[in-house]
Amino acid sequence: MMDHEQALQLLPGYIDEELSLSESLDFERHLATCEECRRIYEQDRQVNAQLRQADLRMDAPPELVKRIKAALPGRPSLWQRLRDRFGGRSAGRSLGWSPVGAMALSIVALVGGASLFVAAPSGETRLTEELVDSHVRSLQVNHLSDVISTDRHTVKPWFDGKLDFAPPVVDLAQQGYPLIGGRLDYLNGRSVAVMVYRYKLHPVNLYVWPGNDAGAPPPRIYEEKGYHVAHWSVAGMNYWAISDAGKAELNGFVTTLLAHPAL
Repeated sequence: MMDHEQALQLLPGYIDEELSLSESLDFERHLATCEECRRIYEQDRQVNAQLRQADLRMDAPPELVKRIKAALPGRPSLWQRLRDRFGGRSAGRSLGWSPVGAMALSIVALVGGASLFVAAPSGETRLTEELVDSHVRSLQVNHLSDVISTDRHTVKPWFDGKLDFAPPVVDLAQQGYPLIGGRLDYLNGRSVAVMVYRYKLHPVNLYVWPGNDAGAPPPRIYEEKGYHVAHWSVAGMNYWAISDAGKAELNGFVTTLLAHPAL
């Protein structure tokens, strides 16, 4: 059962729709029983809505316009072309802020935006970061499993009706990676299945959702924020495994899982 402190920590993520499905359900159950959290939630929700709806635009002050002009390259032709193109001093009118100033700001914004685009992480990098965050949250709130069982015939049916696909669930206890349960999570913009295994004292989260494995590369293991992560696709499913176990141990888990007839 989620306590008051945990609910307050998850409140911003709930308002911004960043929590996993299971976390959202836990938060809503707590909200139904806690008047103080409902009051804080309503206040934060209203502030969030006002910020999204508010017109935060403002006219650029003359001093800013002058600084932008001064920052443009020394060749007079650039500013002259802007003036000629957008009206400048034609018909006795002085050069105004709009649209020349807007055009100049657009140039600055375009350059800055291009820099951000170049520096933006790839889709796989963002997904890896999201995966690590999900793994850490499951450990922080002690919520590794929604269904706790070492029996695949208990874990697999538990997902029925909760997902739009049937995740493969295998038992690797004899190989040293016992199944301990499963849960729902939200990753990569969709609900996913998570099967939870252990290697000695190390939990291993295995995330699964449908995907296209045509031309998929073989599994690879790398380190992210101190955790080892493995990614591969097979039989129409995406697989991501993450653990604080060593690289060799996680590789053994992946190799054993791929050798299982159910996959």
